[in-house]
Amino acid sequence: MIFQWQLFVLLIIVVAFVETTGQYKIVNSYGIYEKRYDWLPVLIITVPLIYLSGTRSTTLVHFGDTAAYLSGFSEAPTSLSTLFTRVTEDSKDIGFLVFTTVVKSIIGDREIVYLTLIATISLTCVMYTYKKYSCNFAISVFLFIVSSDYLQWTYNGIRQFIPVSILFACAGLFIKKKYVPLIILILLLSTIHASTLLMLPMIFIVQGKPWNKKTMLFAVAVVVAIAFVDQFTDLITTFMENSQYSGEVDQYLSTEGTSIQRVMVYSLPAILSLIFKKRIEQVKNPLINLASNMSLIAALCYVLSAFTSGQFLGRIPIFFSLYNYILIPWIIQQYFTKNSVRIIYICMIGAYMIFYYYQVHITWGL
Repeated sequence: MIFQWQLFVLLIIVVAFVETTGQYKIVNSYGIYEKRYDWLPVLIITVPLIYLSGTRSTTLVHFGDTAAYLSGFSEAPTSLSTLFTRVTEDSKDIGFLVFTTVVKSIIGDREIVYLTLIATISLTCVMYTYKKYSCNFAISVFLFIVSSDYLQWTYNGIRQFIPVSILFACAGLFIKKKYVPLIILILLLSTIHASTLLMLPMIFIVQGKPWNKKTMLFAVAVVVAIAFVDQFTDLITTFMENSQYSGEVDQYLSTEGTSIQRVMVYSLPAILSLIFKKRIEQVKNPLINLASNMSLIAALCYVLSAFTSGQFLGRIPIFFSLYNYILIPWIIQQYFTKNSVRIIYICMIGAYMIFYYYQVHITWGL
């Protein structure tokens, strides 16, 4: 896993390159002037991320469910007639089957090209969104990597991460409250991974001021679910027993909950947004309001997964937690002095590096 550490060196090089060559512009973001990277430094970090995910080592091929995806790719049909037969026999995630079939009919059995294409779609969406909305692109990317989200979702859970990243790239639709396009998009993306349907109510819940009544009502629902955790898991089983995941839900719910370390790390942005809640409301920045509510829901989902199943409910927060890495640098740079910002960034980088080492090398054993 040495190459993962090289990504942090690359980020330092990119920051130095941007500062010395001026590969950025200053934009007016809802009344506040912020820095935005040009495409060249963004591509310098994005291309290696795509390459490493697409050409993963033999060891990491067996990390998570990559082997299952490669098996599905090898068994995927290459003709429309065969595809139609498969679709009529198995209705699970038709969109992903169609996507795999089309890709395979073009590239043949080249697995690396297949994985690279999926990584390109997902990571381009993520990097585009950070480029467009983050006040500190390098820090956002650093947090995306060091939180282990990059490794967890581009090497494992890659099918779910496709709709996650596409919806993230459509943050503008959330901000502008374009509900009809969002609903259509969610329904389409749910054919790739059914968990995307959970975003249908969320597009309304996350709107408004940070920690508003709708999101707080969701918080109360999570607390109630924790208090009656046995009944909650029974409800999930009943709800899922007639779905495409009926054969998997018992296995998922039998796993241990999310670790307390992970819950704490992913709760930090929500805690920061609560501390600076009144100041955030005064700025009236719809992006930061959205990111604050997204971070709160991500934290609540992780808290709930700690009491139930980390493998099942621990997969849900990724729809919301990508906004954490926009929110954290924005709060730091807006509400602390320049000298304090440097100290906070140094402490934050050190703490996240420790978490990254623990998660990847000790928890996952990579």
